[in-house]
Amino acid sequence: MINVLIVEDDPMVLQLNKRYVESINGFKVVATATDGEKALELLKTNPIELIILDVYMPKLDGIGFLKEMRKRFFKADVILVTASKEAESIDDVFKLGAVDYLIKPFEYERLKSSLENYRGRYELLKGKNVIQQEDLDRITKQNNKSPENRLQKGLHKRTLERIRCFMELNKEAYFTSEEVAEKMKVSRVTVRKYLEYLVEIDELQLEIEYGSIGRPRHLYKYIIRNERC
Repeated sequence: MINVLIVEDDPMVLQLNKRYVESINGFKVVATATDGEKALELLKTNPIELIILDVYMPKLDGIGFLKEMRKRFFKADVILVTASKEAESIDDVFKLGAVDYLIKPFEYERLKSSLENYRGRYELLKGKNVIQQEDLDRITKQNNKSPENRLQKGLHKRTLERIRCFMELNKEAYFTSEEVAEKMKVSRVTVRKYLEYLVEIDELQLEIEYGSIGRPRHLYKYIIRNERC
């Protein structure tokens, strides 16, 4: 379980973010604070892995909190959730080690994606003694290739989710595009586009089976660790 601290001065937003975070498997909000000073005190007594942090707060704002946190060598990761859009502020928090930055108002799916990406990184780094380059590539590509944020032209989110969920729920098996199309009652050409996209963003693996006669078969299998469906 990933222990989370939420730092937000608006009580309603704080409770909403708490519900959002705890709706996602693997996360538990163990403490909340309405300003940076209280948050620093909580870090002394609570084992925190991840902080959901606002920028504009009384007493000690988010950037001041981040600077002080690093001075005191607290090792928790930070996701910024704020209305601040100033480029200088965004640059500052990334230089201070924030793992993501969400600008209000944001959709729940964007926060969900950020937390799932973080969970994938957390589980990988905690679960292995030796890390391979392909492991690092997978977790660093997740933010850059998130389907919620960078969906290719011509692809539709709802269809993508249907095909993704089908592959996840049948994750022990390999399928051709024809087999997926038949089971989902979608055209083979359409299914092939979505399967290729899921391979590109590292959610499916592709194996090519060469027979003695005819074209090679393209076989797809679900590989991503972060379950969504």
